Amino acid sequence: MNQVYQENIQVGEVANGLPLTIPVYRIKGNGTGPKVYIQANMHGAEVQGNAVIYQLLEQLKQQPLTADITLVPYANPIGCNQKSGEFTLGRFDPITGVNWNRMYHNHDALIEHFVEQHLESPISDIKQQFHALLVEKTQNLLNGPAHSINTGKRIALNLQRLAHNADIVLDLHTGPISAQHLYCPEYAQSSASYFDIPHTLLIPNEFDGALDEASFCPWWGLSDAFKARGREIPILVEAFTVELGSQEKIDLAQAAEDAQGILSYLTHKEVLLNSPYKPKPMKRFACMLKDYKAYYAPMGGMVEYSAELGAHLKAGEPIAYILRMERYLAEEPLHTLTIEQDAIAILHFASASVNQGTELYKFFTHYFEL
Repeated sequence: MNQVYQENIQVGEVANGLPLTIPVYRIKGNGTGPKVYIQANMHGAEVQGNAVIYQLLEQLKQQPLTADITLVPYANPIGCNQKSGEFTLGRFDPITGVNWNRMYHNHDALIEHFVEQHLESPISDIKQQFHALLVEKTQNLLNGPAHSINTGKRIALNLQRLAHNADIVLDLHTGPISAQHLYCPEYAQSSASYFDIPHTLLIPNEFDGALDEASFCPWWGLSDAFKARGREIPILVEAFTVELGSQEKIDLAQAAEDAQGILSYLTHKEVLLNSPYKPKPMKRFACMLKDYKAYYAPMGGMVEYSAELGAHLKAGEPIAYILRMERYLAEEPLHTLTIEQDAIAILHFASASVNQGTELYKFFTHYFEL
């Protein structure tokens, strides 16, 4: 049985001067496979990933490994304690208003100089030294003047420093009310079929502050920079955001299934030895990020969400009904909302009470089968 090691890492201080810490669990492999980093609960209400990490640890303790695996539940301890009444609000830093998952650092500026220094280096050296450079530069940011880093950035940089040691990075999230879906870089499309997730968003090499982008964008850019100089090297890191379903709940039985889907992918990447995990047979659909469309409430009111998540909808089908009782005597109080094109419903707003302009749904459009 594999030994699980725990370390508590300080990621800041709270108002009474006490340290703000996160638990980090590590399992050692034999050193021949790709290193793995998995974190959960960067957004406070998105708690299912913690249950998935529990189920992963239960399985990984018993599984021969080629690689070191690092798992971080409760990645944002401020967010998961950011309550208002019975609800968790921890999607945005309450001081700055910035999304907690948009504070990671873009290291693309390191690429050109690194490539010039390593035009003839073996790929093994490129991989080792670029990993080390990313870790070093992230640590340098943390070592800078304490007054120059806000709370969210400090948490993000500590997590990013851990992630830059890995060849595979999985950031576990959920939506408000959501079907399972996967954010996958376009170059890693073939890997999406090894997760037990029916919906995949293919994302370009564009940094918008999230952990998956902070992890894969430098390596994608590195590959492109070598190609521009006439040398082909593969993209040496894969990173995904795994959307596990809906927020504000855990389901341990579902978490066990979610863990098996992740273990199926890790089997494909040769992280596990003699592994029994295989992808489930299912139809998997994908769309490009540019075709992932939001549908905003055309009016305020009370909403019944009628489009089932994961459903394939035809243009003109109803997706929701808005009730406006203040207009009962003046006009028709019940309004039907329809979709304008064929689409797959992926997620919807958590509340029935909406203002005009609230993001009601998000849809895959121009989707295709993987």
